[in-house]
Amino acid sequence: MAKKRPIKYTSRDFNSIKKDLENYARRYYPDSYKDFSEASFGSLMLDSVAYIGDILSYYLDYSVNESFLDTSVEYNNVLRHARRLGYKHGGNASSTGLVSLFILVPANSTGLGPDENYIPILKRGASFTSINGINFILTENVNFDDPKVQVVVARVNDTTGIPTSYALKTYGRVVSGELVRETVTIDQFERFKKIKLKNRNFTEMVSITDAEGNDYFEVDYLSQNVVFKEFSNPNFSTDNTPSILKPIVVARRFIVERDALNNVFVQFGYGSDEDINIDKVADPSNVVINALGKSYVTAVNFDPYKLLNTDKFGVAPSNTVLTIDYRVNDPSSVNVGENAIINVRESEMDFPDLTKINTANRNSVVTSLEVANEMPIIGDVTVATVDEIRIRAKSFFATQNRAVTAQDYEALCYTMPEKFGSIKRCRVLQDNNSMRRNINIYLISEDNNGNFTKTSDTIKKNLKTWLSKYKMINDTIDILDAYIVNLGIDFKVATEQNVNKFEILEKCTNVLEREYENKHLIGQPFEISKIFKLLNRVDGVVDFKSAEVVQKTTSKYSSVIFPIESMKSSDGRYIMAPKNVVFELKYPDSDIKGSIE
Repeated sequence: MAKKRPIKYTSRDFNSIKKDLENYARRYYPDSYKDFSEASFGSLMLDSVAYIGDILSYYLDYSVNESFLDTSVEYNNVLRHARRLGYKHGGNASSTGLVSLFILVPANSTGLGPDENYIPILKRGASFTSINGINFILTENVNFDDPKVQVVVARVNDTTGIPTSYALKTYGRVVSGELVRETVTIDQFERFKKIKLKNRNFTEMVSITDAEGNDYFEVDYLSQNVVFKEFSNPNFSTDNTPSILKPIVVARRFIVERDALNNVFVQFGYGSDEDINIDKVADPSNVVINALGKSYVTAVNFDPYKLLNTDKFGVAPSNTVLTIDYRVNDPSSVNVGENAIINVRESEMDFPDLTKINTANRNSVVTSLEVANEMPIIGDVTVATVDEIRIRAKSFFATQNRAVTAQDYEALCYTMPEKFGSIKRCRVLQDNNSMRRNINIYLISEDNNGNFTKTSDTIKKNLKTWLSKYKMINDTIDILDAYIVNLGIDFKVATEQNVNKFEILEKCTNVLEREYENKHLIGQPFEISKIFKLLNRVDGVVDFKSAEVVQKTTSKYSSVIFPIESMKSSDGRYIMAPKNVVFELKYPDSDIKGSIE
């Protein structure tokens, strides 16, 4: 008997499998089967086997491809792979921007200004609607008593001419979407309880509370039981930082998951109130070594974000009613054009002292609230594609949620929520002169007028707490103040003969003011050549004569003495800035002076 021909495992599609089967039958069964026509019964058998082989081959390839992030194409599978790498898929896209807010406040007894007792704080959560019915939510408290607020006379007494009310204008940040409240009744205890939310347009979770008043906190993973929470800052009036950032241990927590069909799930752990004592925090020195009677030991790793003993991934709610508040967005309608937000839907205001104000006047202030958006509010309305999720997951995994490079530290400084302190500029450098080569982080904040100022100690403490979650264990960090150098510009230009020289001079000054409204970065050189380019483009200017950059050192400016001449480049085109120095034109309307020859 002839030796059997080996099977070709490389034949995986219908035609190649059928051809191999046919050749196999011709070779080894020439007397048993001879009819290979398309209409024969034997051909039917060959087609059936080849069909089954083709299907099995397809699903084998599909299963293998879907097992890896690079080759998977199913949205749900890509999300699963991304979650394993630590990437968290966000909700529907939102648009954010600034809106102008206006109120009418009664004048004080002298009529020389608004009555401070009627100047309110507009609480975050106020909602506004656009002409097309798109809803926006105020994301921060707006204090109308802030020095940045614009105040103008709105109404006067017809007889005396004394102001009777003032109009106050300020700005607030809004985000598109609506708040949705959902209540869920939880009966018996269930391990890893998972709740499906009704609204698929979920964007972000706001809060979850139970009937007993317990708050549940969102975490990245259920084994994490330390979160950062904001607390009111009692020194807000002095350091202009509304909140203090502190880490707290939480027993009641949850995670939010989303699938390809936009279904959103909230999942809890499997602990109970009896299992967890919030005061019972793990002591690293008491971590148990599982030795028993073995000749070896199994070490138990200590996770700094798992500080509770026997917490069983958090408390699962039972025999209660959960109140779930979350924000939803219709991704097809989150953008609005200029002056499209015109209606106040809901608002709540706090006044300094209700005992000192009249109810009618208070209601008048509340109802006088108006809103408008001076600029379009635009956001990304597209949902992340498979390729985008794949790239984001790889990038997220590469960083390991840690700060490694200088760019990582700078990004973390800027991403600290503004309620914990405003950081306007940041520069991260390695200190080559120190023994440990520690990291120096230079900071600059801004005051109520938008000018550079030193960062307060409260903001620095908040930033230190914020970075402690991400920094490498061997990184030592010094948070320092960058040096502010205030500059002024004196320029000369030549104009055409038959033009209004005062108008040309005003145009030149306005061009420079607009340019230097954008603040410099720490370590960014001051380009003198840019002044030349900007002024030569002004209509009516025929020649640029000179530009002198001087330092401003009076009492209202920074006290830092800077050697401008020695720091100029050899060709005089720019002024070099040390790595810890930032240039600023503090008062462009007075610091920029010009003349015409």
